[in-house]
Amino acid sequence: MVVLGGTSGIGYATAAAAAGQGAEVVVVSSDRRRVDDAAARLGATGLTADLTDPPTGLFERIGPFDHLVYTAGGPLSLMPVTSFDPRVAREFFGLRYFGALSAVRAALPFLREGGSITLTTGTAGNRPAPGWALGASICGAMDSLTRALAVELAPIRVNAVRPGVTRSPLWGDDAGDFYEQTAAGVPLGRVGEVTDVADAYLYLIGQSFTTGTILTVDGGALLA
Repeated sequence: MVVLGGTSGIGYATAAAAAGQGAEVVVVSSDRRRVDDAAARLGATGLTADLTDPPTGLFERIGPFDHLVYTAGGPLSLMPVTSFDPRVAREFFGLRYFGALSAVRAALPFLREGGSITLTTGTAGNRPAPGWALGASICGAMDSLTRALAVELAPIRVNAVRPGVTRSPLWGDDAGDFYEQTAAGVPLGRVGEVTDVADAYLYLIGQSFTTGTILTVDGGALLA
């Protein structure tokens, strides 16, 4: 299994869960130090790649594999329309959307029969809050991309995980109050943990009759 963005947060938790079940795991990120650290802790292979550009040569180094997971994404930040910055918006889409699509294209020749692709979206596409025009747009684009690729690439299975607010480095080191406020409005009374979300990736990887599905893991937040 190859996890792009697998050195921290949800990606690392997914890689760790897969390795714990005996999978051979490759984690990929742009930061060599974090790659080396994650690979050592996981007993996995670690490779560096700039996922904002087409990952030329990455999958040649990896060789044939079964499952691709894309969790790469930089820190989250709000961008009200009144302070919209096209440069920042392009950077967000560059990694989260075009990075994912480019990675899928590059990986296809190396995916074995029966393989799968699991992407990452988010609940902001379904229930955006003020300031989330950019984030919601990216989530909506990823939802549509997942369904389109499931049709185009069949019988390769293409699914996505839709996490709600999850305690991870994406929200920064001072997000405690934000987590508490969010948890108060979640039916299950807490925000997600990265291990909760990792379980969803492993489910979609192992569910051989599921494609084009976006699995929500949000503690019921979309119902509140």
